[in-house]
Amino acid sequence: MPDTKKYIENLSGAGKCIGVLTSGGDAQGMNAAVRAVVRMGIYVGAKVYFIHEGYQGMVDGGDNIKEASWESVSSMLQVGGTVIGSARCKDFRTHEGRLHAALNLVQRGITNLCVIGGDGSLTGANLFREEWSGLLDELVQSGQISEDAAQTHSALHIVGMVGSIDNDFCGTDMTIGTDSALHRIIEVVDAIMTTAQSHQRTFVLEVMGRHCGYLALVSALACGADWVLIPERPPKDGWEEQMCQKLSENRADKKRLNIIIVAEGAIDQNNKPITTDHIKDLVVSRLGFDTRVTILGHVQRGGTPSAFDRILASRMGVEAVLALLEASPGTPACVVSLCGNQAVRVPLMECVQMTQEVQKAMDEKRFEEAVKLRGRSFENNLNTYKLLSHRKIDTELPHSSFNVAVLNVGAPAAGMNAAVRSAVRVGITEGHTMFAVSDGFEGFYKGQIKEIKWGDVGGWTGQGGSLLGTKRTLPAKHVDKIAEQMRIHNINALLVIGGFETCDRIKQSASGTKRRVFIIETMGGYCGYLATVGGLAAGADAAYIYEEPFDIRDLQSNVEHLTEKMKTSIQRGLVLRNENSNENYTTDFIYQLYSEEGKGVFDCRKNVLGHMQQGGAPSPFDRNFGTKIAAKAMQWISKKLKEFYRDGRVFANTEDSACLLGMRRRALLFQPVVQLKDETDFVHRIPKEQWWLRLRPLMKILAKYKTSYDVSDSGQLEHIVRLRAKDSSAI
Repeated sequence: MPDTKKYIENLSGAGKCIGVLTSGGDAQGMNAAVRAVVRMGIYVGAKVYFIHEGYQGMVDGGDNIKEASWESVSSMLQVGGTVIGSARCKDFRTHEGRLHAALNLVQRGITNLCVIGGDGSLTGANLFREEWSGLLDELVQSGQISEDAAQTHSALHIVGMVGSIDNDFCGTDMTIGTDSALHRIIEVVDAIMTTAQSHQRTFVLEVMGRHCGYLALVSALACGADWVLIPERPPKDGWEEQMCQKLSENRADKKRLNIIIVAEGAIDQNNKPITTDHIKDLVVSRLGFDTRVTILGHVQRGGTPSAFDRILASRMGVEAVLALLEASPGTPACVVSLCGNQAVRVPLMECVQMTQEVQKAMDEKRFEEAVKLRGRSFENNLNTYKLLSHRKIDTELPHSSFNVAVLNVGAPAAGMNAAVRSAVRVGITEGHTMFAVSDGFEGFYKGQIKEIKWGDVGGWTGQGGSLLGTKRTLPAKHVDKIAEQMRIHNINALLVIGGFETCDRIKQSASGTKRRVFIIETMGGYCGYLATVGGLAAGADAAYIYEEPFDIRDLQSNVEHLTEKMKTSIQRGLVLRNENSNENYTTDFIYQLYSEEGKGVFDCRKNVLGHMQQGGAPSPFDRNFGTKIAAKAMQWISKKLKEFYRDGRVFANTEDSACLLGMRRRALLFQPVVQLKDETDFVHRIPKEQWWLRLRPLMKILAKYKTSYDVSDSGQLEHIVRLRAKDSSAI
């Protein structure tokens, strides 16, 4: 078979000039995208220019357009906002302004633009591209540029990345900044929850999202809010009564705190705004509850970007440079998007048109259509929220004769409790009797099994660890006793939440005035995911993992590389080591080697992160992923129970009666456990093929190592309609 792989070594940026700008509202993670564009651009031999203050800087020219160096983007990965500045620009909206901008770009040879901003910024870029040849003709006629210059710079290539905390852009599952904004919202909600121990209160929280309810919807899911109001799904007439009834029911259930989350653009069925003050007055006048309003405002844009946003922006920045290198005059301007865990390219104007269609549908009160146009991910969030938020009265429920048990196994991981809550509530909605097993398989064989009801899992989403308790005991030794317990409690299905070693995410950043190298040991057993992805998020110089063997020569070249780097203006080095990466090259050994070899140039510090990585409250991503994946699992279990029910018994002996649910590439898949046997290295408790290994070359490239990088996965322009059709299991 011919080798269809494409490698970055064969793509050259020699002679090309790339301009990078951030425009519109700022979003955490924009700096990570700028850094990736600059470093990837320089890596492939192109010149990269910062365009300061967005389009305003492009129009004004002068010092606003400066060549970037490798060092000029050092230490910006963990900084919120945008270091190169952003501005709303009226001038660029005029023909005259765009003419100035074109002249400034041609004078510096820039014909490739990376635009990081919202839909307005990207639409402006596309218009500029369409007018480009006309603008150059005008500049030739007025004698400002020569015919030759116009010929040389005849095509303008544009690649966009969406930086917007609202996640309001169609064609991508996530926009840069959304996850960080969710972190800020959840931090506030978690802080509010602690005051509830002292007072019985109702909190009305307004979050950003003038035209898009994503932040409100996902934060409501992530904290189990009592009520959420978003522009895409206005409440039905009479909602005031329903909301107050729900709040008083929850209060009667000994729930000391009510949370109502409102998107700033929330509207009713007649497109009339619903304000936080209106909600407060309602609750006070009808229920007499002590009610407080919190408007989060720009807090949501602030703070350091989350690990997720740093990685997303870094991957998108690298992909944007690849897209520019491969662009021809006929390629449409594209946007780098995220679909599942893959970066894809989508025509910019298709995304913009779809985004505008959402607003049109909302203006015309076609709300169900607006939700569908937002994409499968948004729709699934909404459906999961509806499924979990309203307590079902027994008379409403279907009655099944099935008993389903839930248990946690393996190491505790943030997000487990959110998954258990979701599974229990969806199971009850499906009509099943739900049982909780304490302490994993150990508790199972000892009979620590009891029924668990709707109210028992209230407030579980934000709790770290495992409230059911978990042990690493494997079931093999106690299969007979477990089978006996299943018979006693008549358990027809089992939902197991856990794994070999369930990973939480890590971020580590440290900077100081001295030249210093930090050596950090991460958890993960034999799995190098945390070290690799943590390294990408923190801008590490090296990450040692079991899956990629290394020897003393690699360590030596890493030390030399760092020594050279420390002689520049960069003063910080970061090295990660997965705990089981090598039994002889221990963290202490690596620390001592770097300390000795770095004498006179840098000093070293080491840190073993240990169980700190499993602790703390779960991130918004983990809460949400746990909630949605467990809801999906329970619906699958219900379907299978009905399929396998014969003469009063559940008889399941097919391969697909025991499945693992997880994300593969772009979709959530149920994979028979039997099939996983061939794909698993049981000795080291890891998959034989790890998708994230493809990210390792990115970390090396961004740390200035020459490496081989397979780019055959990227480079295909996909149409938004096709994306949505394939997206049937997106989360």
